[in-house]
Amino acid sequence: MHELSLAQALVEQLEQIRAKEHAGAVVSVTVNIGALSGVDRGAFEFAFPIAVDGTVAAGATLVIVESPVVVTCEECGQPSQPALDDIHCAACGSRKVRITDGRDFLIQSVELQEREGNH
Repeated sequence: MHELSLAQALVEQLEQIRAKEHAGAVVSVTVNIGALSGVDRGAFEFAFPIAVDGTVAAGATLVIVESPVVVTCEECGQPSQPALDDIHCAACGSRKVRITDGRDFLIQSVELQEREGNH
């Protein structure tokens, strides 16, 4: 399950962010999972608590935002959000499209607890 390794990599990034901000524990993290990212939402939700156990993110809330596939037509230039099983331009029907969004797996935001003594 590569979602566990992704969750572990996320924890490493959260630890770096926390250290850089001189903060306490991670309260919540919002990640954006693109429809073409290859990340299975259910498997990632299952792996996250395992990966954060015993870390600065233990008990943190995971919020997932799913982003659709967005394509830009090479023929007419219009952006559209096609179905995954039929990628084409919604405006002119052309199959000459460039995927412009929906492949990412990104940290969107992190909420951190203030470290004791930081005022």
